[in-house]
Amino acid sequence: MSLFSKKEKSVEEVPEVCLDGVSEGSDVVTEEQIDAVMKKYDRESNTRIWTGVPHLLVTAIMSLFSLYCIWSTLFNKAPLEVRLTAFLGCVIVMGYLYYPASKQHVRPNYMPWYDIVIMVVGAACFFYYCFSYASLARILTSASKMSEMQILIGVVGLLTMFELCRRCVGVPILCVLGALLIYTFVIGLPLRRLIYTLFYSTGGVIGTPAQVCAKFIVVFIVFGSFLERTGISKFFIDLANKIAGWSSGGPAKVAVISSALCGMVSGSSVGNTVTTGSVTIPMMKKTGYKPEFAGAVEAAASTGGQIMPPIMGAAAFLMAEYMGIPYGQVALKAILPAVLYFSGIFISVHLEAKKLGLKGLDRKELMPAAQLFARVYLLAPLVVLVWLVSTNLKTMAFAASVSILAAIVVGLPQQIIDSHRAYGGKNGSFGKAAGDVVKQTCKTIFASLEAGGKGTITVAVACAIAGCIAGCITATGLASKLITGIVAVSQNSVLFALFLTMLCCIVLGMGVPTTANYCIMAATTAPILIRMGLPAVSAHFFVFYFGIVADITPPVALAAYAGSAIAKSNPMKTGVNATKLAIAAFIVPYMFAFSPALLFDGAPGVLSVLQIAVTAMVGIFGVSSALEGYIFREMPWWQRIVSAAGGLALIYPGLVTDLIGLGLIAVVLLLQFAGRKHVQAA
Repeated sequence: MSLFSKKEKSVEEVPEVCLDGVSEGSDVVTEEQIDAVMKKYDRESNTRIWTGVPHLLVTAIMSLFSLYCIWSTLFNKAPLEVRLTAFLGCVIVMGYLYYPASKQHVRPNYMPWYDIVIMVVGAACFFYYCFSYASLARILTSASKMSEMQILIGVVGLLTMFELCRRCVGVPILCVLGALLIYTFVIGLPLRRLIYTLFYSTGGVIGTPAQVCAKFIVVFIVFGSFLERTGISKFFIDLANKIAGWSSGGPAKVAVISSALCGMVSGSSVGNTVTTGSVTIPMMKKTGYKPEFAGAVEAAASTGGQIMPPIMGAAAFLMAEYMGIPYGQVALKAILPAVLYFSGIFISVHLEAKKLGLKGLDRKELMPAAQLFARVYLLAPLVVLVWLVSTNLKTMAFAASVSILAAIVVGLPQQIIDSHRAYGGKNGSFGKAAGDVVKQTCKTIFASLEAGGKGTITVAVACAIAGCIAGCITATGLASKLITGIVAVSQNSVLFALFLTMLCCIVLGMGVPTTANYCIMAATTAPILIRMGLPAVSAHFFVFYFGIVADITPPVALAAYAGSAIAKSNPMKTGVNATKLAIAAFIVPYMFAFSPALLFDGAPGVLSVLQIAVTAMVGIFGVSSALEGYIFREMPWWQRIVSAAGGLALIYPGLVTDLIGLGLIAVVLLLQFAGRKHVQAA
């Protein structure tokens, strides 16, 4: 599981990447094409190339770091500052070993001397804090006690982290931080106090985001890397094919289901778009969907992976920390909104298929049920994780560690089968096969540990920078000023405040990774809604959702651009289509803002939850059909307006609005059904 941050690319550049080495009319997506798309939209893919002995050394460092994080989470009892500065010091070393200053430096076994200097000096600043903490804790009781050397160490340590952020996360989040730093100097905040806040206190680079990252997120990243190597992603695609591949427009429905499932593992909208999209997008185009629609379906569904429990792009752990509730409750509260989100995409996909008269896959092409059922054991690690977390028998870190062992175990059967086939069951082959299994298992373990360590870099750096952003906001008192300003502008109108907050979240979330994205929203916009009277759970989920949809909202719709590169479509049109498909993401947050029962908040009754869930589903259907312009037949413009109005009326809780909304949609359905009968009779 990894989180990415990308820069916005020009529309004209995209087709060059997707067509590189592929014929104009070809729908085949090659490994080279996937790599090109990832390097274009995923900064994390632009890494140094290590071969031979250097590669083994870097792999060993990454693997040892992953093992250290697991050990530290489970057993390390050192002070928080010691653990976090050691953690970030290791991240600095790994980050500069992997990420060059620019693409021009991506050459085999090449690392400029100045990168080595920056890496050593930057890591030394954090390790100085780590190993000198006992004395620093007695001396640095306030900013005024800092020496000039300690100020310099803090400045160098922060600048090193900022540069690593530019390399592996991206510029957008640094722009936010830069604006806040300028604001701190404008209002006259002393440099000494700023450095103390951002580097030496637990309100900056080692603030809450970094604490949650080191304590929970890293272990789950390692778990995700193990889980991916069990072949569970392919199992999810095969399962989705079996469930919906045969129906009308089946491949698009497969994309929705598989991306929802794979998103639990990948934790990245862009990464999920590219990996599952390389399979599903060509299938959709072959079925008859337009390229812009095919790329949009995958982008919208993959973005939904960030809101899909139990992982939720690693943000679930931060949400638990900020809201002060157990992680299991966060995952539980996310279920209904996620179901509504994917239902909205599924409805749009189905209506588009009916409008175009598309058919599904031939049932003969689908994997037999018996063969698919035989691979159900691949779900064991997820089942173990959910069971341990939901029962609160052990800590989350322990649950993730046990789930890692389960992932190793479930990977053995396939290795045994492959080895047995390779030797053809000949006499004396058992020992050789067993040796191969042991060897392959060891390779898988080291590869997973390395991937986990590498995936941690961007998340840890993003969390560290997000902590600095929160530190600046706290030190300057900007949060209270923002709250006062928006409350004044909205004139105590909750709906208007929600709308303004939505715009802030989408703008601030453009090009920012999921984890850092939520940290910024939790520090800046969530308190505004809480001040307006919204429950804390509703406020945090609201800002989380609208921060996520920035990945499919033009102009910086990175997931949509990645999908368009594979689909060979116009990026902007793909982004617009993705926004239409994900309309539920723009509606559901307002629903649970006005009806917290949708998040199981406030101990609602079963009937209350069912009523809200049903009306929400009907409302999403009304808006989706209006945007699609089809139910049983083409909808005239006035029916689309009536359908959209009915869907929007169901957003606001209340018997009157619910009856109006249901009535309007019922009228449209009757007219559509009667019109279809009339067309058939003619």
